[in-house]
Amino acid sequence: METVADWGKADVGERVFAPDDCWALRRGQPQSFRRGEKTAPCRHIDPTSVSDSLCVPFMAQGEALGIVSLQMRANREQVEPAPRSSGEAERRLAAVLAEQVALALGNLKLRESLRNQSICDPLTGLFNRRYMEESLEREFSRANRNKTSLAIIMMDLDYFKRFNDTFGHQAGDALLRTLGELLKRNTRGQDIACRYGGEEFAIVLSDSNLDGALRRAEILRQQVKQLSVEYAGQLLGAVSISMGVALFPDHGATMSDVLRASDQALYCAKREGRDRVSVWSVESVV
Repeated sequence: METVADWGKADVGERVFAPDDCWALRRGQPQSFRRGEKTAPCRHIDPTSVSDSLCVPFMAQGEALGIVSLQMRANREQVEPAPRSSGEAERRLAAVLAEQVALALGNLKLRESLRNQSICDPLTGLFNRRYMEESLEREFSRANRNKTSLAIIMMDLDYFKRFNDTFGHQAGDALLRTLGELLKRNTRGQDIACRYGGEEFAIVLSDSNLDGALRRAEILRQQVKQLSVEYAGQLLGAVSISMGVALFPDHGATMSDVLRASDQALYCAKREGRDRVSVWSVESVV
């Protein structure tokens, strides 16, 4: 947990702490502390500097999303605790605040979850084909406007059906997830990696020339060959990938043209023996 907003002289406790350090988060209900009473303070609160504290969790659909923590500085001359009734207004206000903030956070989290479901492939965590095609329209417009190039790398796992037939579909899913993780780790933030369908994947490299795209493709091909995928205690064997590269505007003037060109280059790589990178050419078209 990390403090994101505060007011007053809020320097009497930890600004970053583990969720288990707050009783309100652990129990999912408000937790108060008053000096002189038999209640333990949360570990993120300094009991030597605070005479009275209240932590109220932001609860949404049974999940604690955060807290509001109210703390009253200790008066060095104060021996007896102030009457509990003196803080009831603040407690009611804290409860109302927590309820409203939790509702807002819950709605935002739900909205983000629904958006992720609509643009991400649930198995690999990569973007899905729909998101890639929507993003491509934007990227093509930008490249056309700025007179820059854009590359598409289409790739396909070699002999994927053999993995499914030999080890089962769950093992095939494990292989797809592993490849998805590899692509996420090796994709720049400005690029788009997606599961195009089945065992076919695609990467959109913005502001990239052909030499740069070919280097990236070759590095990925080598990394895939080094993958060691295990399922149910059994290694799945050697993995390889075929890749096709096409460039805008060299290999097509529209998004559909370049996608088709990269797909044709991919099938050219598969025809030539798989486990290789091919660039679109007239010979790629059968």
